[in-house]
Amino acid sequence: MKKLLTTMLLAVGSVLTASADDLALPLIQNVNAYESCSLNGEWNYIVDVQEEGYYDYRMNPTQWGFFQNAKPQKPEDLIEYDFDKSPTMKIPSDWNTQDERLFFYEGTVWFKKSFQAKPSNDYRTLLYFGAVNYDSHVWVNGKKAGHHVGGFTPFNYDISSLLKDGENVVIVKVDNKRHAEDVPTQIFDWWNYGGITRDVKLVKVPQVYLEDYSLQLQKAADKAKVREISFSAKLNAKEAGHKVCVSIPELKLEQQLTTDAEGKVSVTLKVAAKKLQLWSPENPKLYQVHLSLDNSTYTDEIGFRTIETRDKQILLNGKPIFLKGISIHEEKANGGGRANSVEDARTLLGWAKELGCNFVRLAHYPHNENMVREAERMGIMVWSEIPCYWTIAWTNPKTFENAKQQLTDMIARDHNRANVVIWSIANETPHSAQRDDFLSRLAKHARSLDNTRLISMAMEVTGASNYVNRLNDNMNQYVDVVSFNQYIGWYRDVNDAPKMKWEIPYNKPVIISEFGGGAKYGYHGAKNQRWTEEFQENLYIENTAMLDKIDGLSGTTPWILKDFRSPRRVLPDVQDYYNRKGLFSDKGEKKKAFYVLKKWYESK
Repeated sequence: MKKLLTTMLLAVGSVLTASADDLALPLIQNVNAYESCSLNGEWNYIVDVQEEGYYDYRMNPTQWGFFQNAKPQKPEDLIEYDFDKSPTMKIPSDWNTQDERLFFYEGTVWFKKSFQAKPSNDYRTLLYFGAVNYDSHVWVNGKKAGHHVGGFTPFNYDISSLLKDGENVVIVKVDNKRHAEDVPTQIFDWWNYGGITRDVKLVKVPQVYLEDYSLQLQKAADKAKVREISFSAKLNAKEAGHKVCVSIPELKLEQQLTTDAEGKVSVTLKVAAKKLQLWSPENPKLYQVHLSLDNSTYTDEIGFRTIETRDKQILLNGKPIFLKGISIHEEKANGGGRANSVEDARTLLGWAKELGCNFVRLAHYPHNENMVREAERMGIMVWSEIPCYWTIAWTNPKTFENAKQQLTDMIARDHNRANVVIWSIANETPHSAQRDDFLSRLAKHARSLDNTRLISMAMEVTGASNYVNRLNDNMNQYVDVVSFNQYIGWYRDVNDAPKMKWEIPYNKPVIISEFGGGAKYGYHGAKNQRWTEEFQENLYIENTAMLDKIDGLSGTTPWILKDFRSPRRVLPDVQDYYNRKGLFSDKGEKKKAFYVLKKWYESK
């Protein structure tokens, strides 16, 4: 008996101490192309304030954690939790808006879901999470699948070896506590929505599958008669001899390829320029693309365009374009809570279109895939960003690896989306040599993964005197577009705007990535009375006139589309834990400044 008990403890202990990422795989491209089973819906949950389900009273990981989903076998058995008797929460969601007791909660919540499975050696089963905020541990049938850090990027595990025929159980430990070494760090100006915030699904893939692929239109001379589309793909295994086919029926393109020893293929497809419709806001053309690997087939919708800069202009498909944008947080249109559905995306993006936008800044983190794909279908270009926000732990190697992984996963998911035109690596970060080293390495990494898009970051004005604003930032040597935030009229007197001049010593396009000010919908008064709609309206009038004078101005993304929740905004009867800088209220009502920006965009 003693030997048996020792063996059992060692086995359980190995679950706790094994490498957390043993079953983690590189992110699968176009997950929706595969046969899948949704695990969305009702999940049982347990709020675990002191992490009793993971640590013992000496703060050592316990072998009897909640991940065991234990049940009493005898009347005298002591088990102080029961998922099946615990409340349920709809997934995807955030716990802050699903349980009023958890409105301000930051800590650990456990989630449990039962599902049916029938494992087979003919295929693999991947467990895919669209996002979990922030730190998650995942078990399947009591065995560790993996550990993921980061609240806004997808991840997947190969759980084939953990499944059994019949009923299976997945348990997720979610912790959204903030730490100085995290990305984002301890302080940020949005609500720290905790939970399984995006779709969860079981994905059925062949033993050998297309892990990643890319189709990108190459730049060409203005009057080129032939356009080139580069195609590359790689398998999840380094195996030669697999047959890969790519076809675009509408363009009558098809190519048969054979993988090399690395499990990779690549080819350049050529098409007559006059036959190719380029993706643009006016014509968001997407082509059906068919891919096959051996006997498996996949489908995607892909648009083709080029994005580049020439001196102080941004060129879309070789022609100058002004990016008429707005910043958006991933929050539901009518009230608070994490936005995640197609309907959420269509509403938010519909408001942006009504404003006259052809561009959105998805701040300050990668938004869900629904937002990006719906924007692509609606003809809206996208700035996509990782949450290197404010004061990151620049010298911490683990912090850098976290940021790098989030950047990698953002690009991996969306590099075939024609509407994504800018990868952003940071927002409002203070200058230092350590910061420059950190961010420059991220910029170089982004280019190594994808050289078909522009790189930028939201900087800060670095000096001002005698009504001259100066932008001097070492990071401008690493970006394609000079972008910065300014709040004249909100953090500086609005009367300063007509007097302002700008010194931007770079021969690059300029995007004002934030400007604006707060107003409570329905609160009216004089234009110099803070928090009134008239104050915000006048601020937009003065700012747009000022921005017209900036040499090289190529776009703006004012702050922000709608009011959003923030624990930093505490003023009673005005903010009430909302950032009120939205052009729409938290209920979707238009403020007066909406019409100012709309009119300005109509002139562009």
